[in-house]
Amino acid sequence: MPRPAAAAPAETTTSVAKRDYYEVLGVPRDADSVTLKRSYRELALKYHPDQNPDNPEAEAHFKEVSEAYTVLSDPDSRAKYDRGGFGAFGGGGGVGVDIGGFTDLFESLFGDLFGKKKSAALKMPGRDLRYTLELSFEEAALGVEKTITFPAPVECGACKGTGAKGGEAGMRTCGTCGGKGETKVQQGFFSLSKKCPTCGGAGKVVGEACDVCKGAGTVEKEREFTVSIPADTEDGATRRVAGQGEPGKRGGQAGDLNVIVRVRPHPIFKRESGIVTCEVPVSIVQATLGAVIKVPTLDGGVEMRVPAGTQSGTLFRLRGKGAGKPNARSDAHVRLIVETPTALDAKQRELFEQLKSTLSEAQTPLQKSFQAKMRELGGG
Repeated sequence: MPRPAAAAPAETTTSVAKRDYYEVLGVPRDADSVTLKRSYRELALKYHPDQNPDNPEAEAHFKEVSEAYTVLSDPDSRAKYDRGGFGAFGGGGGVGVDIGGFTDLFESLFGDLFGKKKSAALKMPGRDLRYTLELSFEEAALGVEKTITFPAPVECGACKGTGAKGGEAGMRTCGTCGGKGETKVQQGFFSLSKKCPTCGGAGKVVGEACDVCKGAGTVEKEREFTVSIPADTEDGATRRVAGQGEPGKRGGQAGDLNVIVRVRPHPIFKRESGIVTCEVPVSIVQATLGAVIKVPTLDGGVEMRVPAGTQSGTLFRLRGKGAGKPNARSDAHVRLIVETPTALDAKQRELFEQLKSTLSEAQTPLQKSFQAKMRELGGG
């Protein structure tokens, strides 16, 4: 039997106009109970007053979705609503749902979530620590293990991290929340629980501060770690050492140690799109006649043949001489820069003049091609 449309919405006292319950939850009229619950969970979390303090509109939306779910989650009231809409509940103005029960409804669906939050409030996770590690270009490219030493906070042994003299025995019940770890505040229709601002949800506060850590719960101690830096690491990369940051309090999880890699500039090598490159100058004679030259690599100098007629800027590839693990090295690139001689003496100038008079266009193809393009553009 097809379900009739809901009755026309009536006026309400909230800022949100009365809408069809299925529309409110964003589900089709034949939605099953699983779909209804999933939609309500998402919307209730979105509009819950805890997430939207001092926001009357969000509070009204929370009331609306809770009312819709209260009706549609019960088979009898849903069937009644499907038959007669809001009018089926008398007066056509809406459903007689106890507003004070909305928070109870929410907590019944999210009890596990609230439980985790309350438990987590008793534990304070440690902060992440940061260490800047400077590496040479070669170390970053080929990989390295580094031992780092630095002062970092560790749990105070005298008070077991509580910050109180005598450890746990030196803790006192929080006077603000009476040991509950939370306080109640009234927000519109709702009575909401908030983490106690005094004890942070622990329910206890330090009585007399620990003589060693002065109430901090941690002390500074020199710590040493071995950090493995993989091959082909770029400048600015971060290596995370899990659990080696600041210790947590009251059983909270320790933070992480974040090692920031800084690679020192190299006088010869550069990284271009992850490729190790270097520029090697050659004389005009070497580039013209060809030569065997020595070029640098991460493993030391190697010989490389320069073919006759090599142009400035020509890129040569050296296989397996780049960054990476020993058995998976990338290639390195060598860019040749032809150096033009300066401060020629009379004899040298005469020789170049003689050379110039013997050169043909076929021997300078780049110039020939460029001049042709210039003529096409009307530039000569």
